[in-house]
Amino acid sequence: MEQKKKQLEIELPTEEATGTYSNLVMITHSASEFVLDFIAVMPGMPKSKVVKRLVLTPDHAKRLSGALADNLKRYEEQNGRIDTKDKPDMPFNYRGPIPEA
Repeated sequence: MEQKKKQLEIELPTEEATGTYSNLVMITHSASEFVLDFIAVMPGMPKSKVVKRLVLTPDHAKRLSGALADNLKRYEEQNGRIDTKDKPDMPFNYRGPIPEA
């Protein structure tokens, strides 16, 4: 008996379709979850806010890490090396969990 693969239908709500800009992410974790706080830091602004928070299980965080690494590799093969800069030289007053990762 042949099993048919079920296809997952994914809907992209209109309010999420344009995405959310972020140029900083603070990552924390516990034994059971990873928390990614995405932040938009704007020049000249003394305060920034978390624009999105994602909470992932450890196994999903690891799959995300692998998928991101694979996509970065393919991107650089097509577009050239991404030149990363050093960490931002600014003090943070982050009111969320203390980042550990």
